[in-house]
Amino acid sequence: MNKQISIRKKILAGFVMIFFFAFITISINAQPYQPNWQSLDKRPIPSWYSNAKFGIFIHWGLYSVPAWATSSYADGFGSNYAEWYWQRLFAPNLKIHKDFTAFHDSVYGKNFMYQDFAPRFTCELFDPNQWAQLFKDAGAKYVVLTSKHHEGFCLWPSAQSWNWNAVDAGPHKDLAGLLTNAVKNKGLHMGFYYSLYEWFNPIYKNDVNKYVDERMLPQMKDLVTRYQPDILWTDGEWDHPAKTWRSEEYLAWLYNKSVSKETIVVNDRWGNDTKGKHGGFQTSEYGAGNVSGSKAWEETRGIGQSFGYNRNENLNDYASSQQLIHELINTVSRGGNLLLNIGPAADGTIPVIMQQRLMDIGNWLKVNGEAIYETTTWDNAPLVTKETDLFFTKKQNNVFAITTKWKKEIIIKNIGRPKAVKLLGYNNVVKFTYANNTLRIQMPLLTPDVIPCQYSWTFKIEQ
Repeated sequence: MNKQISIRKKILAGFVMIFFFAFITISINAQPYQPNWQSLDKRPIPSWYSNAKFGIFIHWGLYSVPAWATSSYADGFGSNYAEWYWQRLFAPNLKIHKDFTAFHDSVYGKNFMYQDFAPRFTCELFDPNQWAQLFKDAGAKYVVLTSKHHEGFCLWPSAQSWNWNAVDAGPHKDLAGLLTNAVKNKGLHMGFYYSLYEWFNPIYKNDVNKYVDERMLPQMKDLVTRYQPDILWTDGEWDHPAKTWRSEEYLAWLYNKSVSKETIVVNDRWGNDTKGKHGGFQTSEYGAGNVSGSKAWEETRGIGQSFGYNRNENLNDYASSQQLIHELINTVSRGGNLLLNIGPAADGTIPVIMQQRLMDIGNWLKVNGEAIYETTTWDNAPLVTKETDLFFTKKQNNVFAITTKWKKEIIIKNIGRPKAVKLLGYNNVVKFTYANNTLRIQMPLLTPDVIPCQYSWTFKIEQ
């Protein structure tokens, strides 16, 4: 009798184990995205990002205190990035190294360490609501803040970065949290830049696996869980492949389980083997990057030649409002987004020249935003070159022709007969003719009292 009971218990235990493993298997397979690129790359880009077209990048950290970089390009691309200040001081292989050390020693002294900048990162004039209003007035739809650059200093109270964050040191404020609330209250999407690696972190330099496990992954999960961002913009990926960073594992968590899983957008910087191949949208930096119209992409650049605020830049180093608006038009016409960077000062103010550029872009978008937001490329548009001065976008049955040069006549080929042609911001009739699959638009005679905007003008072609 006891033997029969024992057999029954073993049979029952066997069924329990079978059901248990079946449940685990079903649970794993029920996750929409598996921790491998074949699965992760199938996730579509959330539509809000594709429709947004214009965002604001913010590089702000301890490097905003010295706010200095050489204007030389002696060491190639990025030589004049002020946010790389600390690294330049310990890179004798660079031609610009002597310039950085000479500046640092003469201004701060040879015994002044980079960590000593923390108490000077005061942010006493930081007004997150003022920032958010400026971004909204600029016509931006999303904001990306550097939560942690390559220096490792965090702008939020990271438990993994004790005494090396903006709450424990410097301003003693949760800068990321304050800006997140302000940006979201203005109806904009909030996101974070996060550097995977850190220049001088001893754990990273000695044991990258321990660094990833105990610092990087917990920090990225904390950022998302704490602030529910819609963008995670990673960088500093070039030291290791994605497997070392455990990027696939993290993205599976992000897409399946995180609080931002429905809306989060990521870029393609997840390992030295992923750029342009895996992840979310493709990234281009000051025009340097492999992007294609077949996948979402983003051009990023500063208003000046540096991302972090560089006091060593002069007026000629800053792009004009016209140049930036033309950059936006060019990028959107080719299917991309423009992420335009500002570099605030250590006191929390945004340099006035940057504010002025943003307001000019916003004023232009108030008139022409219909031709930018929620648009796609126009299939019949000519190839964009450096000489192009007529750009096209499309929305539903409307084609938008944006000219960056005032002409007497706009000629558009390979377009259907229009029902109407309008100049955005101009209430009078626009004359046009159509013959042989060619549209000829007569530019109206505009006087200062009726000109709709500056820099570029948009014709809406209704079909």
